[in-house]
Parts: sequence; C-alpha cells; structure tokens
Amino acid sequence: MRIIQHQSVWQLTFFPKLFPVNCYLVEEADGLTLIDTGIPNSFKGISEAVNRIGKPLNKILLTHAHSDHVGSLDTLAAAYPHAQKIISERDSFLLQGDVTLRDDEPQTPIKGGVPKNIKTTPDLLVKGGERIGSLLVIPTPGHTPGSISFFDERNGILIAGDAFQLRGGIAVSGDLKWSFPFPAFATWNKEKAIKSAQILIDTAPSCLAVGHGELLHSPITSMKHALQNAKRRLTKGE
Repeated sequence: MRIIQHQSVWQLTFFPKLFPVNCYLVEEADGLTLIDTGIPNSFKGISEAVNRIGKPLNKILLTHAHSDHVGSLDTLAAAYPHAQKIISERDSFLLQGDVTLRDDEPQTPIKGGVPKNIKTTPDLLVKGGERIGSLLVIPTPGHTPGSISFFDERNGILIAGDAFQLRGGIAVSGDLKWSFPFPAFATWNKEKAIKSAQILIDTAPSCLAVGHGELLHSPITSMKHALQNAKRRLTKGE
C-alpha cells in the first residue's frame, strides 16, 4: 500500500503499479473520515493508516456501491462499530445487490461489480447538499445512478470516486481509455456522467482525487479537456 498526504487528505493506494484502487482518509479536528473501503483485503492497510495518524475513525463514506469501493465495508464496520456509515439513498439499493432501475432513470443497464453479500446497513442516506464535517456532498450520477462526490470546503480538494479516472490518462467516467479501460466498462450512463463532470468542474477544485490514479493538482484545465473529449466521442457514438 502507498500513502500520500496532501493537506487534510491521505490517499491510500492498493496495488499502485498494477491496478490502483484508492481510499481516502480526511482529517478533521475530532477524528478521521474514510472515503471508500477498497477491496476485501484493504482492511489491514486502512487500519494501519488510521493508527498511524492517531485519530479515531468517526465516519465511513461511500462514493458508490461497486465492489472495489465497498469491499472492506463489513470488516471495517465490525472493527469500528461507532463509525457512522454513509452512502447515497440511490446507491443504498445497489449496496444490497438490487440493480433495478427507477422509472425516471435512463434505462441503460447498471454495470460493474455490484456487491451481493454486504451485511452492513448504512446509518445515514444522503441525496446531495449535505455537509459531513468539512465535506460537501455532491450528487454525481453516471458511473452508477447514485454516485456522489465530496468537496473539502477548507482547501478545495475534490474526492470524486469514479466520476473521473486518472489512471491511464484523465477521462470522464464512461470515456474509454484502453490503457485502463475498467472504469469505462463499469459505467452506467455516459450522458449522466458528462453532466456530473461539468458540475465537478464548476466547483473549481484545487486538487482532484479519484478512485483510480494519482492526485492531480490544479486540475481544472485537464478536467475541461477530458469533458470535451467525452462530449465529442459521445456525439460520434464511440
């Protein structure tokens, strides 16, 4: 596991050279907030990082319910029973393995590794606009119907799950990068992803942190370029 700290955020990367999967610890005055839980064997590294920082783990937030983001949820929930578990209301169904689409949603199939045996029940369901400590919850559907991102209002760090990828080159979710195609293969709806990408650009982040890839500082120009590419390819039907 690789650990990189930037201001209030610690990026924990599992398999950084092969198939990077990121989790994030956000430091608050009274403790730590974990964003995403990685794959099942991420538990040990996450716990070691919590102990290294030396603050209690108070909250576990999930950007979306794919298996590589919720894989250690049950183990962490058991180890930190007082940590509040939070996910979007929409992806709480996906967390239970329910891929049923709602009538008002684009009827494109939900893709990616949908969990089947998660036992943890979230303590809080969010829809967007809530503030969790220093983090503003931003609804960013596209990769999944209920994907959410988190914006640290103290310093402009944006933790965006799979709304963007940085491994293999920056791309909006659903815009295929053959050097790392997996986020695109797992994206539910490209049109929604493009709209969400614009919302994230409008936050004017100082740093972009995603599920797959290294931190990107001063990311706005690169994010805009990635959005233009995604729009162009969607128009061409690619």
